[in-house]
Amino acid sequence: MNTKESFSNSIYADEMHMEESELSVFIGAVTELFGPEQAKLSAEDWLDESELMDSPPRSTSRDWRAVTVAASARLANRLTVALHHRTLFVASIETKVPAIPSSNCSASTLQV
Repeated sequence: MNTKESFSNSIYADEMHMEESELSVFIGAVTELFGPEQAKLSAEDWLDESELMDSPPRSTSRDWRAVTVAASARLANRLTVALHHRTLFVASIETKVPAIPSSNCSASTLQV
């Protein structure tokens, strides 16, 4: 193996270490804040975003923080949509359940 190839492999290994480290820290934070289900979805988002980057796979200039920011935006959007749906669901239940007028709450007799 020549020096140039060895240097290239070393840079690639460093890049892979930075990628793994960024992903690990991101998933750890999502797990702690939002639980394992959101962490799994966020890991998939992070990997998707890393594939969408314009730089070639063996590039030495990939911005892993930008991948994390994009995956975080997906997480925020997913949580916002879930919260919105939950709010709409609760509001629809509250409007469908009629209040019982107090005049209907009198004691009645049971006839046998």
